Order: sequence, then structure tokens, then C-alpha cells
Amino acid sequence: MISGPSFFFIPARRVARALFLALLCALISFTVSAADATSDDGKTLRVAYVEFPPITYRNSAGEPMGEMVGVLDKLAAEAGYRIEYLYLPVARAYLYLKNGTIDMMMGLTKVPAVQHDVLESWVNPVSMQLSAWYLDATEPIDHLDRLRNKTVILINGYTYGGLRNWLIAQPDIRVSEAPNHRSALDMLKLGRGDYLLDYRKPIRQVMADPGYNMIRESPIRTRHGAWLFSLANPRAALLREEFDDAYLRLAEKGEVAPVQRYPNTYVVPGFPLQYR
Repeated sequence: MISGPSFFFIPARRVARALFLALLCALISFTVSAADATSDDGKTLRVAYVEFPPITYRNSAGEPMGEMVGVLDKLAAEAGYRIEYLYLPVARAYLYLKNGTIDMMMGLTKVPAVQHDVLESWVNPVSMQLSAWYLDATEPIDHLDRLRNKTVILINGYTYGGLRNWLIAQPDIRVSEAPNHRSALDMLKLGRGDYLLDYRKPIRQVMADPGYNMIRESPIRTRHGAWLFSLANPRAALLREEFDDAYLRLAEKGEVAPVQRYPNTYVVPGFPLQYR
């Protein structure tokens, strides 16, 4: 008689345990699915930033900093998005724009390397001056032919809106590479190049330190900054509209700089037509 109750009791206990495990698995699956849905709700954007102080750069703690980082944080909040920042070399950032690894970045307009792969914002929050930098005993640049039979220092990874390719293709212009803005200025001081092509804002930030008072500047080209949205993201056009609209709203409230109506850009005589 002892075996009878035991025969019915053991399966019931196993059934209860099986039901409990099934419910637990279902709960875990639901929780994970909900978390995935939250993290993949389309409101988190992967944004590249590059070393271009004071516009964008990485600080000593490895965090994104710069004038446009602060602006983008405000824009994202206004438009209802979250930002995941990725610090990248310029060439890698362009590659990731092409293949959709990132959704957007702060860059310059009319970059040949990505001109068919991005949508540029209508809002141009900054203007950038590309200049030639040289020692005070060197001739100023009043025509691009001044670079012929000279050594020109370029920042590694910068395309200069396509001008890099033109310079490299010239048989009578020697090109030397520098890893960053400070190294480029130091190369110029040491006579390892006749001219340095670089943008005014990052160079002037370095030149605020002592030891660069012998360096002069000639303007080469004015360019405009823009948010570049990857066309690999099917929502690129919508994102552009949302961020442009967010900028306009914030500008009206005085939380970002007013929208600029930049005049025609300056280009030094002799600048190649295909890269204007």
C-alpha cells in the first residue's frame, strides 16, 4: 500500500517542477526581448567623432569633447535621440559612413570620399578655414603654384576635400605626412617641410602654446561644417530633417548659435576646379 501513493505523487511533483521551469524560461525570454526592443528602438544613434580640436576631440579620460559635441548632445535630446559616440580616425569614419556602421558624424561639406554615401544637413553650424602655414622667411601663398617644387606637410587621414589626391598626383610637389596637428607644426619648425596644409582652428589652438611665433598663415579655402548622415541607414532623410528642425528650434531659444548664412567661400587662385 505504500507504493501506491508514491506512484502518483512523484509524477505530480515532476510536472509541477516542469511547469515552473517553463514559466521561468518564458519570463526570462520576455525580459530579454523587452530589453532588446528597448535597446533597438531606433532612438540610439552611433556617431563618429574625430580629432579636430576645438570642434571635436577626445579628452585625457577618453571622453568626447568639443564645441560640436556639446551642440550635438543638445540636438539629440531635442530630437528625442540618444548618442553612442565612437572615436575614429578620419578614414575609418568615412568607411563606417559608407557601410552603415555609424549613423552620422560631424564633418565638412562636399567630401568626395563620401559624397554619394551621405546626406548633408541643411544647417551648417560652423565655417572652417583651410590655410597654408609656413615659417616667416617663406613666401606667402597667393597662388597654389607656390607649392610646386616644395614639400607640403599633410595630416594623416585628412582628405582636404579631395585636394590631397591632387597634391599627390603632382610630380613637382612632395608630400610628407604628420600624425596630428602638433607634430605637423613641429615638422614645419624643424624644416621638414616648406608648407603645412591644415585648418585654422586646430592649428591656432596648438599655437596658443609658446614656441610658434615664427609661423605665418595664408588662406587656401573656406569650407563649411555639416552633420553627415549615412545613406546606409534607410532613415537618413528623416534624421536629417529631425536634426535640422531641432537646431532651428534651439537657435530660436538661444541655446545654440544662430543659423549662419555664409557668403561664397574663398578659394586661392590656382585651386583645382574639380575640388572647389
